[in-house]
Amino acid sequence: MFKIYTKTGDKGATSLIGGTRVSKNHIRIESYGTVDELNSYLGMVSDICGNAAIAEALREVQDRLFTIGSVLATDPGKDVKISLPDLHDADIIWLEQRIDTMNEVLPEMRSFILPGGNAASSACHVARCVCRRAERICVGMQEQGEDVPQLVITYLNRLSDYLFVLARYIGHLKNAPEIPWRARL
Repeated sequence: MFKIYTKTGDKGATSLIGGTRVSKNHIRIESYGTVDELNSYLGMVSDICGNAAIAEALREVQDRLFTIGSVLATDPGKDVKISLPDLHDADIIWLEQRIDTMNEVLPEMRSFILPGGNAASSACHVARCVCRRAERICVGMQEQGEDVPQLVITYLNRLSDYLFVLARYIGHLKNAPEIPWRARL
Protein backbone atom coordinates (compact mmCIF):
# COMPACT_ATOMS: atom_id res chain seq x y z
CA MET A 1 0.00 0.00 0.00
CA PHE A 2 1.22 3.49 -0.88
CA LYS A 3 1.68 5.69 2.18
CA ILE A 4 1.17 9.43 1.84
CA TYR A 5 3.67 10.21 4.55
CA THR A 6 7.38 9.56 4.11
CA LYS A 7 8.79 11.35 7.16
CA THR A 8 11.64 12.67 4.96
CA GLY A 9 10.42 16.25 5.34
CA ASP A 10 10.05 16.27 9.10
CA LYS A 11 13.14 18.43 9.55
CA GLY A 12 12.07 21.12 7.06
CA ALA A 13 13.66 19.89 3.85
CA THR A 14 12.21 18.30 0.73
CA SER A 15 13.44 16.99 -2.61
CA LEU A 16 13.10 18.57 -6.01
CA ILE A 17 12.57 16.39 -9.06
CA GLY A 18 16.13 15.28 -9.71
CA GLY A 19 16.83 14.51 -6.06
CA THR A 20 18.30 17.79 -4.83
CA ARG A 21 17.30 18.45 -1.20
CA VAL A 22 16.23 22.02 -0.40
CA SER A 23 14.62 23.84 2.50
CA LYS A 24 10.84 23.90 2.43
CA ASN A 25 11.04 27.69 2.26
CA HIS A 26 13.19 27.59 -0.91
CA ILE A 27 11.76 29.83 -3.63
CA ARG A 28 11.13 26.80 -5.89
CA ILE A 29 8.97 25.23 -3.20
CA GLU A 30 7.18 28.55 -2.70
CA SER A 31 6.55 28.81 -6.45
CA TYR A 32 5.04 25.40 -7.02
CA GLY A 33 3.23 25.52 -3.68
CA THR A 34 1.53 28.71 -4.82
CA VAL A 35 0.65 27.10 -8.16
CA ASP A 36 -0.85 24.19 -6.19
CA GLU A 37 -2.85 26.67 -4.09
CA LEU A 38 -4.13 28.26 -7.29
CA ASN A 39 -5.07 24.85 -8.64
CA SER A 40 -7.08 24.14 -5.50
CA TYR A 41 -8.95 27.43 -5.79
CA LEU A 42 -9.81 26.61 -9.40
CA GLY A 43 -11.31 23.33 -8.22
CA MET A 44 -13.46 25.33 -5.82
CA VAL A 45 -14.49 27.78 -8.56
CA SER A 46 -15.51 24.84 -10.72
CA ASP A 47 -17.54 23.25 -7.92
CA ILE A 48 -19.28 26.47 -6.90
CA CYS A 49 -20.00 27.66 -10.42
CA GLY A 50 -22.03 24.63 -11.44
CA ASN A 51 -21.45 25.20 -15.17
CA ALA A 52 -20.25 22.17 -17.16
CA ALA A 53 -18.49 24.17 -19.89
CA ILE A 54 -16.62 26.31 -17.36
CA ALA A 55 -15.73 23.21 -15.33
CA GLU A 56 -14.31 21.56 -18.45
CA ALA A 57 -12.23 24.65 -19.27
CA LEU A 58 -10.97 24.86 -15.70
CA ARG A 59 -9.93 21.19 -15.78
CA GLU A 60 -7.79 22.03 -18.80
CA VAL A 61 -6.22 24.92 -16.88
CA GLN A 62 -5.69 22.68 -13.85
CA ASP A 63 -3.85 20.20 -16.04
CA ARG A 64 -1.56 22.98 -17.30
CA LEU A 65 -0.95 24.05 -13.70
CA PHE A 66 0.23 20.53 -12.85
CA THR A 67 2.59 20.84 -15.82
CA ILE A 68 3.88 24.18 -14.50
CA GLY A 69 4.23 22.71 -11.03
CA SER A 70 6.38 19.89 -12.37
CA VAL A 71 8.59 22.40 -14.25
CA LEU A 72 9.02 24.50 -11.12
CA ALA A 73 9.67 21.43 -8.93
CA THR A 74 12.52 20.23 -11.15
CA ASP A 75 16.13 21.01 -10.37
CA PRO A 76 17.29 22.61 -13.65
CA GLY A 77 20.85 21.53 -12.93
CA LYS A 78 20.04 17.83 -12.89
CA ASP A 79 19.51 15.42 -15.74
CA VAL A 80 16.03 14.09 -14.95
CA LYS A 81 15.39 10.53 -16.05
CA ILE A 82 11.59 10.71 -16.03
CA SER A 83 9.41 12.17 -18.76
CA LEU A 84 7.75 15.43 -17.72
CA PRO A 85 4.90 17.24 -19.48
CA ASP A 86 5.63 20.56 -21.10
CA LEU A 87 3.91 23.85 -21.80
CA HIS A 88 3.33 25.14 -25.35
CA ASP A 89 2.58 28.49 -26.98
CA ALA A 90 -0.76 26.93 -27.96
CA ASP A 91 -1.71 26.84 -24.25
CA ILE A 92 -1.48 30.64 -24.13
CA ILE A 93 -3.42 30.98 -27.38
CA TRP A 94 -6.10 28.73 -25.87
CA LEU A 95 -6.49 31.15 -22.94
CA GLU A 96 -6.58 34.18 -25.24
CA GLN A 97 -9.30 32.63 -27.39
CA ARG A 98 -11.47 31.99 -24.35
CA ILE A 99 -10.88 35.51 -23.04
CA ASP A 100 -11.98 36.93 -26.40
CA THR A 101 -15.06 34.70 -26.53
CA MET A 102 -16.20 35.67 -23.02
CA ASN A 103 -15.52 39.36 -23.67
CA GLU A 104 -17.89 39.29 -26.64
CA VAL A 105 -20.89 38.98 -24.30
CA LEU A 106 -19.65 41.13 -21.41
CA PRO A 107 -20.49 44.80 -21.04
CA GLU A 108 -17.64 47.21 -21.66
CA MET A 109 -15.77 48.09 -18.49
CA ARG A 110 -15.97 51.79 -17.72
CA SER A 111 -14.28 51.63 -14.31
CA PHE A 112 -12.51 49.26 -12.00
CA ILE A 113 -14.90 46.75 -10.47
CA LEU A 114 -14.91 45.43 -6.93
CA PRO A 115 -14.47 41.66 -6.63
CA GLY A 116 -17.70 39.96 -5.66
CA GLY A 117 -21.21 39.53 -6.90
CA ASN A 118 -21.62 35.83 -6.16
CA ALA A 119 -19.62 33.04 -4.54
CA ALA A 120 -18.18 31.63 -7.79
CA SER A 121 -17.08 35.05 -9.09
CA SER A 122 -15.55 35.89 -5.72
CA ALA A 123 -13.65 32.60 -5.61
CA CYS A 124 -12.44 33.26 -9.15
CA HIS A 125 -11.12 36.66 -8.07
CA VAL A 126 -9.25 34.99 -5.19
CA ALA A 127 -7.78 32.53 -7.69
CA ARG A 128 -6.74 35.47 -9.89
CA CYS A 129 -4.89 37.05 -6.96
CA VAL A 130 -3.12 33.76 -6.16
CA CYS A 131 -2.19 33.49 -9.84
CA ARG A 132 -0.64 36.96 -9.75
CA ARG A 133 1.34 35.93 -6.64
CA ALA A 134 2.61 32.83 -8.44
CA GLU A 135 3.66 35.03 -11.34
CA ARG A 136 5.49 37.45 -9.00
CA ILE A 137 7.32 34.56 -7.34
CA CYS A 138 8.41 33.18 -10.73
CA VAL A 139 9.63 36.62 -11.82
CA GLY A 140 11.53 36.85 -8.54
CA MET A 141 13.08 33.47 -9.25
CA GLN A 142 14.30 34.70 -12.63
CA GLU A 143 15.71 37.83 -11.04
CA GLN A 144 17.61 35.64 -8.53
CA GLY A 145 19.14 33.61 -11.34
CA GLU A 146 16.85 30.59 -10.98
CA ASP A 147 15.90 28.91 -14.24
CA VAL A 148 12.22 29.56 -14.98
CA PRO A 149 11.03 29.18 -18.57
CA GLN A 150 9.61 32.43 -19.91
CA LEU A 151 6.60 30.50 -21.16
CA VAL A 152 5.64 29.72 -17.55
CA ILE A 153 5.60 33.42 -16.64
CA THR A 154 3.70 34.32 -19.80
CA TYR A 155 1.14 31.59 -19.11
CA LEU A 156 0.59 32.76 -15.53
CA ASN A 157 0.22 36.35 -16.72
CA ARG A 158 -2.38 35.39 -19.31
CA LEU A 159 -4.11 33.05 -16.86
CA SER A 160 -4.66 35.91 -14.43
CA ASP A 161 -6.29 37.88 -17.27
CA TYR A 162 -8.42 34.84 -18.07
CA LEU A 163 -9.50 34.51 -14.44
CA PHE A 164 -10.48 38.18 -14.26
CA VAL A 165 -12.65 37.85 -17.36
CA LEU A 166 -13.99 34.50 -16.13
CA ALA A 167 -15.05 36.09 -12.84
CA ARG A 168 -16.96 38.74 -14.79
CA TYR A 169 -18.40 36.09 -17.14
CA ILE A 170 -19.64 33.93 -14.26
CA GLY A 171 -21.29 37.01 -12.76
CA HIS A 172 -22.89 37.73 -16.14
CA LEU A 173 -24.26 34.17 -16.39
CA LYS A 174 -25.66 34.41 -12.87
CA ASN A 175 -27.11 37.90 -13.43
CA ALA A 176 -24.98 39.32 -10.64
CA PRO A 177 -24.41 43.05 -10.86
CA GLU A 178 -20.87 44.34 -11.21
CA ILE A 179 -20.02 46.83 -8.50
CA PRO A 180 -17.97 49.70 -9.91
CA TRP A 181 -15.25 51.14 -7.73
CA ARG A 182 -16.01 54.73 -6.83
CA ALA A 183 -12.90 56.48 -5.59
CA ARG A 184 -13.54 58.58 -2.52
CA LEU A 185 -12.39 62.10 -3.26
